[in-house]
Amino acid sequence: MSRDMLLWDETLFRDPQALEIDYVPEDLLHRENQMQSLAYSMRPALRGMRPVNCLLTGPPGTGKTSAVLKMFEEVEKHSDDVVMLKINCQIDSTRFAVASRIYRKLFNVEPPSSGVAFRKLFEKIVQRLIDKDKVMIVCLDDINYLFHEGHADEVMYSILRAHELFPGAKIGVIAVVSDTGKLYRFDPKVSSVFLPEEIEFLRYDYDEIKDIIASRVQLAFYPDVFPEKVQEVVANYVDSTGDLRVGIDLLKRSGLNAEKRANKTVETEDVEKAYESSRLLNLKRNIMSLSADEKKLLGIIAEMGQSKAGDIYENFHEMTGLGYTRFYEIVNKLAESQHLDTAFSGEGTRGRTRLIGLASPSEDVLKCLKR
Repeated sequence: MSRDMLLWDETLFRDPQALEIDYVPEDLLHRENQMQSLAYSMRPALRGMRPVNCLLTGPPGTGKTSAVLKMFEEVEKHSDDVVMLKINCQIDSTRFAVASRIYRKLFNVEPPSSGVAFRKLFEKIVQRLIDKDKVMIVCLDDINYLFHEGHADEVMYSILRAHELFPGAKIGVIAVVSDTGKLYRFDPKVSSVFLPEEIEFLRYDYDEIKDIIASRVQLAFYPDVFPEKVQEVVANYVDSTGDLRVGIDLLKRSGLNAEKRANKTVETEDVEKAYESSRLLNLKRNIMSLSADEKKLLGIIAEMGQSKAGDIYENFHEMTGLGYTRFYEIVNKLAESQHLDTAFSGEGTRGRTRLIGLASPSEDVLKCLKR
């Protein structure tokens, strides 16, 4: 066998964990200013005070969640009296789900699954913090999903006003919003107490992308496995999507493709083959977070193409048995999440026929639904 070929027990990966989606690198490159702002906001918690609330904004894949997790690591090194929790609002998209996640963190047991109101559960949470003399920092990641379900204001109001009902309660919020083209506004009674430090995460520029890709390659692969010219191919793909997570996934899949060919180096063809899967990473993640009925509606529209709302509803009702009010709510949520494009035509008896179509290619949506 040629020594240019990889043996069955050899690998190109020095540290595969460095390419996992939840990996937080030791150094978060090109996010120094944002980390300083987060550190300033979290510093009061280390002194036993409520932290400064934060609002993190920016496109997907620009390091918002990684920055929060990195800051949590730093706080944990310096204090045992601060409880930190990141909640993925794509998954926990209701007020009770958020409260349940906090309850599990504090009590290490599941909350009652029924018969307990959100307000009662939240009272137990706050009392626990007071009894243990703890400061809590809650990161509501992708908080826009709480807006979709109409629960954002109540969750925020309960957390931010806790100290008024329970003197001694010390809770701060980091709200993370991925730009979706929609400006989310809190109720004035929430805004008046939220008053966040606003931290913007801009898209990485091309040189920053190359730098981050090179750093991750150095961590994840053995020397000389991933040539610089091939790294540039990855960087070009990331630059076209604006999402660094696509690039990290692309590095992983490209390395696996090279190993599959028993090759000792990653080549351009490995990257190009991997991109077909990696480019759908974000779309797949978002679709997988949807409910069964939301996925069914996406599938119907993918099969029908852009169609009148009434025609789509007929198929949706036949498949699910749900009424028009719920159909309309799901359409609005999927439109706000940029899964659907909705417009009005000049047709119809009143000249306002709603047309609904997908924001992504039908074949891509169908691929993600089948996985």
